Amino acid sequence: MLRIWSVFVLLLAAAPALAGPQGRIHVIDGDTFDVGGTRVRLHGVDAPESKQTCQTEQGVAWGCGQWVNAQVRGLFEGKRARCTAVDTDRYGRVVAKCAVNGVDMGEEIVASGLAFAYRKYSWDYDLTEKQAAVADRGLHASRVQTPAQYRKTRTKGAHSAGRMPDQGQYLEIGPNLSHAGARALRAHRYQRTQRRAVVLHRGRGRAGRMAARAALICAPLRRGGGGSGRGASRCGC
Repeated sequence: MLRIWSVFVLLLAAAPALAGPQGRIHVIDGDTFDVGGTRVRLHGVDAPESKQTCQTEQGVAWGCGQWVNAQVRGLFEGKRARCTAVDTDRYGRVVAKCAVNGVDMGEEIVASGLAFAYRKYSWDYDLTEKQAAVADRGLHASRVQTPAQYRKTRTKGAHSAGRMPDQGQYLEIGPNLSHAGARALRAHRYQRTQRRAVVLHRGRGRAGRMAARAALICAPLRRGGGGSGRGASRCGC
């Protein structure tokens, strides 16, 4: 009897920690909100930093961090959320999964291409991100660093060894892009495409990897030149 009572007391003690905040949403940025006056960091989601910039495929810089903030604000500002607490981060924020009218906020944000699955902490949105990437939704239609990569780059500094030329450098060169710069840009795009192929078909066999290469590498080359040339032969098109 004493053991049963002890278990019951432990369950009661754990319940408030799992309940999490509820109330109206005020959007701070793409993955951080005030919910009923409590600062909440969405679990398993990582959105661009507010000052982060991305590049279009044509090499034009744009403020993707601020754009994401505005899009998320349009989705959730002023609505009521119900959250389930998962943890507390080092900044004192409640890390939680939240829903609006029964719809998972993290799922909607990642599915819209406004954030990435934060696989360091959760794989809940892994497939959702891959589907958004295949459809080129939101951020996936641009050249974009993951927020984690961006934060790491900012920490190391803008001129760390081995870093690809940034958007500012390409804009200054403009149409007179040097041969070295053009090679670097082509290599960056080729490597980015290969990384997307690996992410989309991680855990699959050889057939899956080959399908990824055909879809993400060969197709653009065929559109540009009928599937011939050194670039096409390099990827096996």
